Amino acid sequence: MSTVTILPSGNQIEAGEGTSLLSLILGADQKIQHNCDGKATCGTCHIFVLEGRKGVSKLTREENEKLDSIVGVSSKSRLACQATILGTEDVTVEVLSFR
Repeated sequence: MSTVTILPSGNQIEAGEGTSLLSLILGADQKIQHNCDGKATCGTCHIFVLEGRKGVSKLTREENEKLDSIVGVSSKSRLACQATILGTEDVTVEVLSFR
């Protein structure tokens, strides 16, 4: 299990291996855009993983291609719909888009 802290709200959630960051964020009643419902086609669920990046799944080719088309991407960028918890360390994420 990992503890996921969601900023800017500061909500903390316990998460098991394989849980997507999008489902955790939505489960914490945090608003986030997710126009394609988790298919990595829109890029609206762009987040920053501020801490614990090794506790999150690796980028897929599809996710990396979508991130390449988004303004404001950094080395901390992920799509919440594609990133899953590995359960190896605690993770802190920052939600960038609100619905």
